Amino acid sequence: MSTTSLFTSESVSEGHPDKVSDQISDAILDALLEQDPNSRVAVETLVTTGLAVVSGEVTTNGYVDVQDVTRDVIKEIGYTKASYRFDSESCGVITTIHKQSPDIAMGVDREGAGDQGIMFGYATRETPELMPMTLQYSHDILKKLAHIRKETSLMPYLGPDSKSQVTVEYNEDGSPKRVHTLVVSTQHDDGVEQAQIQEDIRKHVFSEVIPSHLMDDELILHINPTGKFVIGGPHGDTGLTGRKIIVDTYGGRGAHGGGAFSGKDPSKVDRSAAYAARNVAKTIVAADLADECLVQLSYAIGVVEPISIHVHTYGTGKASDIALSNAIPKVYDLTPSGIIRAYDLKRPIYRQTAAYGHFGRDEFPWEKVTKADELHNAL
Repeated sequence: MSTTSLFTSESVSEGHPDKVSDQISDAILDALLEQDPNSRVAVETLVTTGLAVVSGEVTTNGYVDVQDVTRDVIKEIGYTKASYRFDSESCGVITTIHKQSPDIAMGVDREGAGDQGIMFGYATRETPELMPMTLQYSHDILKKLAHIRKETSLMPYLGPDSKSQVTVEYNEDGSPKRVHTLVVSTQHDDGVEQAQIQEDIRKHVFSEVIPSHLMDDELILHINPTGKFVIGGPHGDTGLTGRKIIVDTYGGRGAHGGGAFSGKDPSKVDRSAAYAARNVAKTIVAADLADECLVQLSYAIGVVEPISIHVHTYGTGKASDIALSNAIPKVYDLTPSGIIRAYDLKRPIYRQTAAYGHFGRDEFPWEKVTKADELHNAL
């Protein structure tokens, strides 16, 4: 009888169609916040063969040239060849943006939540980033591929679209034992041999990303398992903003409230409260109050204070889950305006969140642990 279990997470690259959409939406948000920090933005993007459609609701004193921003994002990602059937020079850009509903604006104007909903934050001691190992390595694989594609000549045949998946084998006590399976599918130029792609990824990616002590001779590898990945990006699959919410968060660990992030200004608690919940969960783990932590927040439209705060530490807490739940509002201002102030969210920082995850990256303010002592004192 096996005493181990398997868990898997996936990630997708900046050139994946859904991530192209996320980045366009967040680039437009950034451009508006740069001019008017009080901009109210809810922008969604669709990309397909030769076309990007940008739609949504905006209230702002700023102006953004949606055509220019969209084409700049597509170019920076790497869609610059006509052979991709989606490139920055020739694709069409259609804009259908109108003003935000006054009914929604009325609640936000009172500093209440922009909508009802539930948001989750999660942290685990599995990695230095306090992120699930399966997702962290999935992101790292694709970031390494992107670096190779953009900054080196090691794999000149790479295209922008790629996906990764990491399966980790866990011991009975929940600790990681080994990496069990690695899956990578990466877009490539026509005519490149499968054997070359496999050899290059083993040599230049896996060996650089996965710690050697977690790999053994039983490791299972699937590299471009269909045998060919020439047609990719928006030509191969239509992309939409907000379709990669599990990639954006915790790779299936913890929980997800269902709301997407990209294209939304911080008055939308789908985004800002999820960032706050991550900070709370990360602080609890970083403060040695638990080895694993899930925090749930809930809000009602137009209501200032959160409706509920719930903590679950999976039996690893040094204090009870109820005690931690009661301590949080003594330390954190979890009103929408309090969250915005705490993490300085009315500024153009969002484009960089839209690929390789919103969490586990030190450049984001919600990843900074600053209230560990206060949380201890509140218990």
